[in-house]
Amino acid sequence: MHIDGYVFGRMIIDGKTYTADVIVYPDRVDPSWWRKEGHYLQKEDLTGIIAAKPDILIIGTGDMGVMQVPASTLAFLEKKGIEVHVAKTGKAVDLFNRQPADKKVIAAFHLTC
Repeated sequence: MHIDGYVFGRMIIDGKTYTADVIVYPDRVDPSWWRKEGHYLQKEDLTGIIAAKPDILIIGTGDMGVMQVPASTLAFLEKKGIEVHVAKTGKAVDLFNRQPADKKVIAAFHLTC
């Protein structure tokens, strides 16, 4: 999967446009990612990602970085053996597109604030 572009509220992945928060798996996009508390990422919000057993998880916290990723969520992911990168969504997109092909990479992107 390749992210072709991102602007506030809109992401283009492999030529298809998404306007809601997404999870990008190696073989598909989940276009309806919702969190228990919108701007606060909890381990319960990552069930599908955990089940997919990624090597690397990239979290895009929004254009301005409003979505919070608490230390407890990061500790949970690291305990599962997942390398985690957290950045504003624009930077997270760049990071996602530069990941090595030999790693299973999943990304969860908040597209707005």
